[in-house]
Amino acid sequence: MVFHFEYDRTIPERRPQGHQPAAPRHALRWTKPITAIISDYFAIQGRDLDWEVQEAFFRDARRSFAGPDGPETSEIMRTRDEAGYVNAVIVGYWTDPVKHARFCLNSPLLAWLANEARLLEPFGSWRETVSVPYDRHETIYSENWYRIGIGRTADSVVVPITTNGFFGAARDRIPLSAVDPLESPFGASVPRAREVRGKGQRLFVQAPLNMVTLRSGQYWAHADIEQLTDYVENMRPRLMTGMNYLLENKEETGTLELRVLTNLEDDGTERRETSVVAHFLSLAHLEQWAASHKTHLDIYRHAIAMNRKYKEERRFVSWHELFVSQSAIFEYVNCHPGTGLLPYFDAIAGR
Repeated sequence: MVFHFEYDRTIPERRPQGHQPAAPRHALRWTKPITAIISDYFAIQGRDLDWEVQEAFFRDARRSFAGPDGPETSEIMRTRDEAGYVNAVIVGYWTDPVKHARFCLNSPLLAWLANEARLLEPFGSWRETVSVPYDRHETIYSENWYRIGIGRTADSVVVPITTNGFFGAARDRIPLSAVDPLESPFGASVPRAREVRGKGQRLFVQAPLNMVTLRSGQYWAHADIEQLTDYVENMRPRLMTGMNYLLENKEETGTLELRVLTNLEDDGTERRETSVVAHFLSLAHLEQWAASHKTHLDIYRHAIAMNRKYKEERRFVSWHELFVSQSAIFEYVNCHPGTGLLPYFDAIAGR
C-alpha cells in the first residue's frame, strides 16, 4: 500500500490541459497512513562559534534525539546569516505527532532551551517548529536514488509523478489546494513588528496562517568531474543570484527568512550538500517569483538543460519539501533582533 489522498477539486488546477512533462519527477509517499509531518529546527547562534561549541551542542541534541520519542531522522547543518552570525543547526523529522508531543514534554534538549541560563550565554539559541497535517505538504525529487530531509522518515518511499514541469505544479501537489486557495491573512503586504532587543530576551513569535516553509536541497557528492564543474561554475552561481535577489527584495517577494545551509559530517567538515530553508508570507509570493523573475527562470532553465543532456546519467540531485503552516510558534532566546520571524510579527516575551 502507498498512502496518499486528494480532495475533489473546487478550485481549478494549474496544470495546463493535456500537459505531460518531458521528464517525470518523483514525490514522497508512505506505506502507512500519515496524519501529520513535523520538522523541528534547533540552533545556536553567535558572531563566532568555535567548532568545540558547535560539537557540544550537536552531541547533546543528538543524545536527546536518541530517546524513545526522538525523531525518525535528523541532520546537522551550518550557515552564516545576514547579520554575519554563525548558526549551527540540527533538524529532526517526525511523522507521529504523539511521539513529537512526548518528546517536547520530556526531552533534555527542551529542558536545556527553557533554562534561564540560555539568556546569559555569549551565544543565542532558537527553535522553529513546523507541524502540518498531511494535506498541507508536497515534495519533489529530481532523481529517485537519493533522499534526505523528510524523505528519510520511517516507511517512506518515492513514487513517479507527472505533476511537474509547469508553473503552479507545487500548488497542485498540495492536496488541500484543491479546496483552499491558501491565502495569507496579510494579503500581499509583508508586516513589520515592533522592534525588540533580542539579547537577554526569550521571545515567542506566532507564525501566520498559510506561511510557507520551503526546504530546497542540492546534492552533488556523486557528480563526476564534468557535472561537478557544471554545478560549481554554472548552477550554483545562478542559485545564489536567485537567493540574493530574494534576500534583497523581501517586501516584493514575501521572503521572511532565508538561510543557505550546508550539511555537515560528524566532525564538522562540510558535505557536498546544501539546502535553502526559507519562510514566505504566502505560496502566491513564492509562485510569482518562480514563474516570472529572471533569477529563478535562469535556475529552472539550466536545470532542465542539464537533465536533458545527462538523462539517466545525471548525478546532481535537486529536491524540495514544502509545508503550508496552519499554526506555528517559533522561539528565539538571546538572539539578535534580525533572527527568523522577529522583524515581521510582534513577539511575546517569555520569562
